[in-house]
Amino acid sequence: QVQLVESGGGLVQAGGSLRLSCAVSGSIFSINAMGWLRQAPGKQRGLVAVITSGGSTNYADSGKGRFIISRDNAKNTVYLQMNSLKPEDTGVYYCAATEGLGYDLGEYDYWGQGTQVTVSS
Repeated sequence: QVQLVESGGGLVQAGGSLRLSCAVSGSIFSINAMGWLRQAPGKQRGLVAVITSGGSTNYADSGKGRFIISRDNAKNTVYLQMNSLKPEDTGVYYCAATEGLGYDLGEYDYWGQGTQVTVSS
């Protein structure tokens, strides 16, 4: 089992920044990729950014150039730095883990509880 705990959400004005953190514990040896996913109001959950155990990253078009996903292996923590935030970035952000590549929502086996991000205009 893998446990994920997110933190760092909140209310921010458009143009501002937030850094989300995801603390990972448990059977982490089985994990290949970690992802951040967002569920906006009235919309389906979607992938925001992925980072593999090798450090490869991938981003949804909406976050390219503004978001940075990173990991600190010593702290078993994954981060999502979000800059130049827009109102459309509002939603619940989930940290998730998978033994796969992490490019497909259905791959993720373990999920955090989510953290709310609200961007005001």
